Amino acid sequence: SYTSADCYCFKRVGQSLAQLDDIDCGRNDPDLKQEMEKQFVDLLTEELELQEAVAEEHARHMNITFGEAKWVASQYQREAEKCIAATETCEGAREKAEALLIKERKLTTRREHRAREMGWEGE
Repeated sequence: SYTSADCYCFKRVGQSLAQLDDIDCGRNDPDLKQEMEKQFVDLLTEELELQEAVAEEHARHMNITFGEAKWVASQYQREAEKCIAATETCEGAREKAEALLIKERKLTTRREHRAREMGWEGE
């Protein structure tokens, strides 16, 4: 029979594996020791595979999020370009309207001046 003094197992594999403490591991039994080491390797392998799967899922999620962000940014860019074009069109129309108003005021001033010369006294 083995005692805890014969076999002290304290293994810590990452943060997600359980800690084994004060268990009769059969250190003096080569077959049992080999089997325990296999189990440890299997647990470690499983832990690494899980971490890899989580990392891959995280990367996949980040790629999807990045793709969506690029698409949204592209949509905003297109809308901004439409707004800029509309603003330029409005600004051009405003400038034309302002020029026509100035021209019309000058014409009105000339007509009023001519009318006064012809005897019109105004309002």
